[in-house]
Parts: sequence; C-alpha cells; structure tokens
Amino acid sequence: MHPGAIKGFTLTRFQFRRDRVIGDAQVKFDTFNALALELQDGGGHVGLGFAHSMWDAMPSLAALQATFADKIWPGLDGQQPGALVHRVSRPRGGNQRDADYGFGEALQIALWDLAAQQAGLPLSDYLGGTRTSAPVYASGLDYHMSDAEFSAFFARAAGLGFPAFKIKLGPDADWNLHRLELLRQAVGPKAGVMIDANETWSAKEAAAQLHLFHRAGHHLIWAEDPILRSDIDGLKALSAACPWTLINAGEYLDVSGRARLLMARATDIINVHGRITEVMHTGWLAAELGIPVALGNTNLEIGVHTACALPEVPWLEYSFQNYDHLVEEPFRIAEGRIHRPDRPGLGLSLSAAARTTWSAPDPLARDALATGPDCQLFQARR
Repeated sequence: MHPGAIKGFTLTRFQFRRDRVIGDAQVKFDTFNALALELQDGGGHVGLGFAHSMWDAMPSLAALQATFADKIWPGLDGQQPGALVHRVSRPRGGNQRDADYGFGEALQIALWDLAAQQAGLPLSDYLGGTRTSAPVYASGLDYHMSDAEFSAFFARAAGLGFPAFKIKLGPDADWNLHRLELLRQAVGPKAGVMIDANETWSAKEAAAQLHLFHRAGHHLIWAEDPILRSDIDGLKALSAACPWTLINAGEYLDVSGRARLLMARATDIINVHGRITEVMHTGWLAAELGIPVALGNTNLEIGVHTACALPEVPWLEYSFQNYDHLVEEPFRIAEGRIHRPDRPGLGLSLSAAARTTWSAPDPLARDALATGPDCQLFQARR
C-alpha cells in the first residue's frame, strides 16, 4: 500500500454543557454534542475533522463506529486523500443525501487536512491562499441572555480588541432597538455592528426594522438572514431599499442554493460555514461575480483556512464557544485578526484531555454533564 493511502480511522464522541445558553429567536441550546474523526495514512499523518449535533446527543461511540465502518469506510480504505478531495461526483436521485451523524462535514475537513499535511503545506496555502490571517468579529449567539449578561459579555469581548460585533435580533422592534443601544454602550460608538435575525422577519418587516435602526443612528455593516432563504425577490428588494447596509444570506442553503442566490444577485454578501469543498465551490463563484464571502461559525474556527484562501472574505465569525480544550493549540486571535498556524494541514490535533476527560463513549443524562471551561480568549483575560 502506498504510504499516502488511508489506512485507518478513529472516532471520539463528546457531550458536555456549554458555558451559556446560545441561540437565536428560533432556537436555543445548552449542550455541545459532537464527534471528532481522525483519518490515518501509512506515513504517520492524521487528518482531523469535526461534526456536531445542535439538538440531540450523538449515538453511542459503538453505534457511530459501526455506521462509519459500514457506510463510509469502504470508500476510504486504501484511497489517496488528495484524489478524494478533488473528485467531482455526479449527484442524482437517492445519492443526494448527507451522511449520517454529520460524517459528511467531518469527512470533508479530515480529508483536506490529511491532503494538505501530505503536501507539507498549511491548508490555506494548499487551497491556493496567500494570506495568513483574516479579520474576525465577535458574536454572542446572545438572544437568550438577559440585558445584564448581554452587556457584560460584549464589554468583555470589546476589551479583547475586536473591531466589530454581531448580535441576534427578534420580532419585537423596540426590544431590538434596546439591544442595539446596549451594545453601543458596551463596545463604544466606533465599533462595527452586524445584526442577525435568523429569518425572523418578512421582507416588509425587515425593511421597516432596518429603517428604524438607521434613523436611530445605528449604521450596520450587514443584516444577516433577515428573511426567508427562499425569498430571492424579497432579498433583492430589501437590498435596494436599504442601500446603507449589506444583506447577508445563504447560511441555510446548500451549494446549488447558494449558486442560485449568487447568480440572481440576491445577496450583497454570501454566508458559508465549515464544509471546505462546498465553501471553496461557493467562493470561486462569488469571486467571479465580485460578491464578498462571510465565514460563519466553524468548529474550532477551522474556517480561518478558507477565509485566508478566498479573495472575497472580509470577516470570520468568532463566538466564544467553550470547546478550545478539545485541541492542543487553538488558533491565535489578536488585534482583531485570527491567524492560521504555519503547521501543515489544519494545524490542529486532539488534546489528551479530549481523549480522556471529555470523551463520552456513551450518551450521558443531563444531570451527569460537566460544563466545559471558558474559551481560550476569556481564560487569557482572567
């Protein structure tokens, strides 16, 4: 077997409490349910990928291993990761479906990590990038915080030097305006501000709210997912009606949906996340059209690599999630930028604590869940 061929895999299951309730006007969560996938080649390289479940705990490790071995492993065993990441598939009929338990996302990330390691390059360089850092904004996932918690959180984030901040808004215009005022008090009048409505409004409601905020002196960088993802005409009308801010959409769409959104010029900035192959496909089209790309939340901020590789990325989201302890050395964030490491591949490896203290092979009852430690940045400010 060629030393670069994939020869084995390891899964690690996680389940612990978050340090706060996170969510938006539609949903909320207080637990972290995830898995890590490691792919080994014959040369000693290990590609790492992550997948998570927002609402439900992952099945037992034994069940995850059995499903992966049955449905995923036959297509990996003995294969070259560089060939797999560049392969173009033919989606038809029943083969257009995601893999069980988030394996699809974890697999994309782990394969790209392994291929870049074999090439001896940081993943962003392997993807063709020339930058080593990207601008980063602070996001609270804060809809369910009290006003006091909200103000304290963003004041703490502002003290770390972030230049811009994104907050969650809901249906009530007065409440939304109040939260924007609280944010200004916490971060100062010169900070950049984004809002995220998670499709709360209709097109007319969105226009009314954005005009209200603008008249009150809140000059927004963007309004994210203000209306339904499928309302292309509404998104185009909203962009025209509110020329003082960008409309950011696409978070909830697949590659073909984002392509339709881009080709219709129905968004001012396209939102992508962690599936590296799909992010690059969308990014290439966005670059052709001159439309910026925003990197939303990605597990352990692995999106820094695609942010550094694509030419149209003005921002990457950082949400202070308490999972940094799962890797040996999280990505460095300083002076408003996130830096990709010089190490080959992602530059991440599972920590010893992730394999022992935080590994949960079997589902745990809620009262048995430990709370993960604060994220690295908040720990550094103690």
